[in-house]
Order: sequence, then structure tokens, then C-alpha cells
Amino acid sequence: MPLHTGLELVRVMLRDNGAWCRLEVEDAFAVHVGWDQYLYIGSSHPCEEALAETRALGLHAERLTSSPYDFDPEVEGAAPLRPGDDAFWATLGSAVASGHAGVLEETYIGGATRWHRLTIDALGAVRAGLAPRARLAVRPPLSSDVDAVLASFPADGLVEGVWQTPDGRLHSAVCDEDDFPELATRISAATAAVLLSAYEGEDPPLYTAVMPDDDGVVRARWRPSQAGRHDVVPFGGTGLGVEG
Repeated sequence: MPLHTGLELVRVMLRDNGAWCRLEVEDAFAVHVGWDQYLYIGSSHPCEEALAETRALGLHAERLTSSPYDFDPEVEGAAPLRPGDDAFWATLGSAVASGHAGVLEETYIGGATRWHRLTIDALGAVRAGLAPRARLAVRPPLSSDVDAVLASFPADGLVEGVWQTPDGRLHSAVCDEDDFPELATRISAATAAVLLSAYEGEDPPLYTAVMPDDDGVVRARWRPSQAGRHDVVPFGGTGLGVEG
């Protein structure tokens, strides 16, 4: 990715705006942001000048042998998700044609998603517009019975609302019971919607995949989630994972 994009991602993570990813050039350079807001920078070169400039700015830099956020397949477990290749899209086309599948959740970095409405005519455009190495989750069509969706709010907990506005756009928001009234207001004006639990194991997608690189190889490290589907993102906050 371009340098300016990488810098913006680091800023987002340091500001705890809900998104997370590892930035790496294999065997050369890496930038990880910890959940404690510590910044871990790894390099195949000593970078003494950069280290001196960092300290001159009044920042404390400490040498480590490795980053605690280095990818470890034995710790993170599970095999990578299936590739979002031609076979996947052919299966998805059949599911859309039969009415079994209707929306696609695209996670392009941890904590940041976009939603896409699926029709036979739109599949090609949706596929072409996906972010590189994105994680995909296929779900049934949204419900046109908006009143029933509004009646399905739980008493408490963390949910994700996905709804379609009259202009055909899809939006989503993750919130807890404190923001249920605002989410209900938004959904009440929708043409179709669904409420999904944000907790692991509840409301699983029909199937998942990861977009491969141009050579057909999956290099993204997405694994089946071992925690909740979402970190808590303030309703109406950063926009990451809030509207797509």
C-alpha cells in the first residue's frame, strides 16, 4: 500500500478508532500497534539515525528482540479461510439466484467493514470493488419486515444492525443497549434490515472466504475469529464499521 495510507492506518490505531492490522514487508520492515497503544517497529537494518531522531523528539524507544504482535500460526490457530476465487463466486452466484444469499460483509482491516447487497447483475461489480485480501462473509437477504426486526431487539448486549435505505444503500452500526433507541430510529426508516449478534458463535454467516492475490494465492492471515465478531465501536463514531 502507499506510504500515506500506512501512516493513516497507524494514526487510526494509535487513536483507538476501532480498526487494527499489521503493516509488514516480509523479512524487511514491520509496524505493529498494541492494544496498550505501544508502537512496535521492526527492521532488518539497525536504523540508528531514526532511533536518535525519535529520542530527540522526547519519545522513549526501547530495543526488543521481537514484537509481541508478530504473527504466530501456532498461537492464532486454525487454517486460513478458503480463497474467494472463481469457484467461490460461482457458488455465490447460485446462492444469490436461489434467494439463499443476499448480502456480503467485507472486512478490509480488523474492525472496519463494508456491506454489499447481492444481485446476479451486481456480483461482478461487487467483486471488482473489494479491497485486496479482504475477508468475506456471506449472509441471507435482509428482511423486508422491518417491524419484526424492530421487535427483535434484545434487552441488552452487543448487536449489529444492517439496513437498507430507500436509495438502495446498505448501512451498519454496532452498539449496545445504550444506543438501541438511536439504532431503532434509523432502522424504522429502512426498506429492509436485520439484527445480528456481535458475539462469537451467534448468527454465523452462511460461508466465508478471503480474497486471494492476483496470482490466486491467499496470503492474508485471516483466521476464523476466536473472539467476538466486533470490538466495541461507539455508535456513530469514527465511521469504521459503522456505515458502508
